[in-house]
Amino acid sequence: MATTDDVARFRENFVEEVNAAWLYRVAADIEEDEAVAGVYLRLAETEERHAELWADRLRDAGEAVPSTDPSSRSRMLGWLAKRWGVGVLSNVMASTERAGRTMYDNQPEAVGTSLPADERSHAVILDALRRESAAAPGNGGVRGGVLARLEGRHRAVGGNALRAAVLGANDGLVSNTSLVMGIAGAAFAADAVLLTGLAGLLAGAISMALGEWLSVQSSRELNQAQIATERAEILEMPEAEAEELALIYQAKGMSQEEAERAAADIMSDPDAFLDTMVREELGIDPDELGGSAWQAAGTSFALFSLGAIVPVIPFFWLSGGAAVILSLALAGIALFALGATTALITGTGVLRTGTRSLLLGLIAAGVTYGIGAVLGVTVG
Repeated sequence: MATTDDVARFRENFVEEVNAAWLYRVAADIEEDEAVAGVYLRLAETEERHAELWADRLRDAGEAVPSTDPSSRSRMLGWLAKRWGVGVLSNVMASTERAGRTMYDNQPEAVGTSLPADERSHAVILDALRRESAAAPGNGGVRGGVLARLEGRHRAVGGNALRAAVLGANDGLVSNTSLVMGIAGAAFAADAVLLTGLAGLLAGAISMALGEWLSVQSSRELNQAQIATERAEILEMPEAEAEELALIYQAKGMSQEEAERAAADIMSDPDAFLDTMVREELGIDPDELGGSAWQAAGTSFALFSLGAIVPVIPFFWLSGGAAVILSLALAGIALFALGATTALITGTGVLRTGTRSLLLGLIAAGVTYGIGAVLGVTVG
């Protein structure tokens, strides 16, 4: 027996699906590219099926089904789209689908239906359409550029790993240089500065490693859970999943016939079907799954330590002003080198980025040295 809250939820779901379907049909009417218009029409048909499901729930509960007329907001969006182009509408719909991609995950009536999978795939499809529209103004169609950019995320992995390495070393360098300068500014003996620097290195490296382990492990577990959900959806609703894949391919530039044929071919191999859906719909590489948490933790520990040891080195042999000056010199060289490496990754000016990194690091060290000097005098 449906409760009052259930009925309110059914009604809200119905209204949202009706408005989404109406907006997709508006987009299809004003879209000049027939292939893209076809994508919008199929999305509208899917939303209409969703609306009918919630209408049935309302009827089963003995409640009246709301009007299928669009809301005032939807009418306004449709009016704007007809005058300013489908891009106005696609951006709004993409944001709406992204926000609602999990709206049915915890609704019991959606269990055993294609509702959750449909919402997630709609977000993927609309993001692809929106990105292509932004990349090629004036061209409503979706072509190979989307596919190239989507696949580009895999080619960027190496650059992201290098960037993470530079940032890890930079964190250790800046934080420990600031710590060492603060203690040195308080006029503590070289042994105290050395001990503090090593303690800061160890504490920071452990913290970074633990944080990285938790981050990667959580990401891995989340990806595994999403893959398990996708596997269950393929087993329960293979035709619906194949339709999703065809829509995704169509949004990337294939004709409807080509997309459906490609989806049917992939569907014939269950393992390939799952692998493709995980990559295309979820954006997950099953071969990676976030990488090894232990490897990430070890790398993070090593890189932070590598940066953090630099300002400590002089205090193994020197003391006083000589140790402080050499520590700052080594840290400055390392700061510039890390900034220059970042510039090579990002494509910005090496001299400008290296100098900026150097100045910011020295400012941080100067501030902590000054605070240490003031506190040292006060305590003394």
